Amino acid sequence: MDIRGFYAITDEVLTPYQDGKVFLMVEKALRGGAKFIQLRDKTTPLENLIYLALELKKLCHKFNAYFIVNDRVELGARVSADGVHIGKDDASLAEVKKFFKGPIIGVSCYGDIKRAVEAEKQGATYVAFGSFYPSPTKPNAKIVDKNIIPMAKKILKIPVCAIGGITLEQAYELVKLGADMIAVISDLWKSEDIEEKARAYAKLFNYV
Repeated sequence: MDIRGFYAITDEVLTPYQDGKVFLMVEKALRGGAKFIQLRDKTTPLENLIYLALELKKLCHKFNAYFIVNDRVELGARVSADGVHIGKDDASLAEVKKFFKGPIIGVSCYGDIKRAVEAEKQGATYVAFGSFYPSPTKPNAKIVDKNIIPMAKKILKIPVCAIGGITLEQAYELVKLGADMIAVISDLWKSEDIEEKARAYAKLFNYV
């Protein structure tokens, strides 16, 4: 399984559900070369997300991309998502593995290498570090030193994802430092041309 590439994360405001806008926007990102699509919705009742999640998964598979569910492990299991992504306030990795049998489990590690090492030991597929820059979607997130990426790459065998306030201009440096994935919300969905922006992010992984 090739866990590398551009990672697009949906947002309840920036990728609205009404009129199927989310599907049109995600398809543009996939056409541009997004390798991962994460459904990130912390508030909508689970039952109301099942159709959305199944359709997004179908769309991802049409473009040979992976469909990931953020936090909501039960939703990930119900729709047989390719992966789930958990943070520090979610269930432990051991608990997640009891419910979720998909191939990918990502773990947010913020700026904590020890947490990443522990996650790898417990069977995480990849770890994410950040926020590396001020993030419009997580304004209170603590800023993490970019050098955590090469540090983590020396210690870990699993892929490393960079997240948090990243723009295209900053992404190149993070990939150069060793990030296997670049996860983006605002810079992608606020773009005038989503497909073109996704393509520019995807291309970074060909150069480094």
